[in-house]
Amino acid sequence: MILAIDQGTSGTTCIVFDERGAVRGRAYSEFQQHFPRPGWVEHDANEIWEVTRRVAKEALDKAGARELKGIGITNQRETVVAWDKNTGEPLHRALVWQDRRTAERCDELREQGHEQLVRERTGLVIDPYFSGTKIEWLIQHGGVDPSRACFGTIDSWLVYKLTNEHVTDYSNASRTMLFDIRKLDWDGELCELLGVPPGSLPRACPSAHVYGETSEFTGSGTVAVAGIAGDQQAALYGQACHQPGLGKNTYGTGSFVLQNAGSTAPDAHEGLVTTVAWGVHDRVDYAIEASVFVTGAAVQWLRDGLGIIRVADETEELARSTDGNDGVYFVPALTGLGSPYWDPYARGTIVGLTRGNGRAHLARAALESIAYQSADAVRACETASGKRLEELRADGGAVVNAWLMKFQADILGVPVVVPKVSETTALGAAYLAGVATGAWSEEDTRAMWREAARYEPTMSTDEREELLEGWHRAVSRSRGWAAGK
Repeated sequence: MILAIDQGTSGTTCIVFDERGAVRGRAYSEFQQHFPRPGWVEHDANEIWEVTRRVAKEALDKAGARELKGIGITNQRETVVAWDKNTGEPLHRALVWQDRRTAERCDELREQGHEQLVRERTGLVIDPYFSGTKIEWLIQHGGVDPSRACFGTIDSWLVYKLTNEHVTDYSNASRTMLFDIRKLDWDGELCELLGVPPGSLPRACPSAHVYGETSEFTGSGTVAVAGIAGDQQAALYGQACHQPGLGKNTYGTGSFVLQNAGSTAPDAHEGLVTTVAWGVHDRVDYAIEASVFVTGAAVQWLRDGLGIIRVADETEELARSTDGNDGVYFVPALTGLGSPYWDPYARGTIVGLTRGNGRAHLARAALESIAYQSADAVRACETASGKRLEELRADGGAVVNAWLMKFQADILGVPVVVPKVSETTALGAAYLAGVATGAWSEEDTRAMWREAARYEPTMSTDEREELLEGWHRAVSRSRGWAAGK
């Protein structure tokens, strides 16, 4: 059996898969989010570790797993942890990928003319979303002494706690704004630009690779920690998108459209990033990515921020209770806008409200916003690749919402396909660990993919265009708000 640890933005899921890729045990727990200032988002790294340990043991108990072949890890990307290299204790709360505190610093870097260098070396844009300026902030403003610190993304932190090794994989390294995605190594010039000592960063390895051994979950003996990938790359792998041109969308806290670009890193395109998909054996694959920052988090905000729903499932019934959106649009730019806009100063906006609107319209607007943002992301990838999407493979928590999946198909005008195992992020991590330990071949993992549901579009072209026009008008109202524009 393979244990997959899926460490997400709002909680940790652990799943045990058997030799056929079927789920044998599953456990989940949320952990606390910290918002010390507007636009700042932090996590307690020790809490993440303790929750991960507990949830993994619960999943193993449910599976009745006595022997593990390997452990795979997938994680929220770009989130940065700093810990003491001698004691292993965190030196600051983790700065989450959603955190926007370095927006002004990113403006400075662009004004100083560094955008082209970053694009050429890393495939990324200069944005507070990525890890580099977060590490710089920890050093300059967070009281972290780089001479005694290890810096890493969440995968690196968990592997350190499991094995005492300071390592990461190519896919996570490629999200830091410090990694040359063609040379597959930390870039000295970018590290110097941000004041980050390369020696404080983890060793970068392929995604299917034995990183170390742990006895944390076995009682006796050890098991290999053998697969790592950032959550979106893991989902692409778990969706069996192993060939160039295949793509998927993962609906989580945010939503991320990735399209396999093959073994050559494509040039960067406006509104998109080029990223490492994974390294398997001696092969490295790349991907085109469109990143949407807030989708599922918009529903979470309805629950936790406004209190108009008790659980996320209520949104489907509320959306079905309305005949249409009545011109109400919610742009959930709660942490800025990602692809294709890349506007850190955009802010959440609700437009079109009248006295006749209530919680049902807000719930519908939140769900519609997920589909609209995903459509913008898909169209941007299609423009970059020159290939029209024939179907969208969908995964993540929101695929259980049949109303949303059908609306997504209508807004895209192509079928939306949900796999039998919808938690393909964890599945991808398990596949990578299985490939690294010899439990499976890549051909085996592709053969395991199964379709569970297919949603066909039925909306007319006129209605689709009218809805999208309203959405883009609403987006224009949200842009540049925090900058006073």
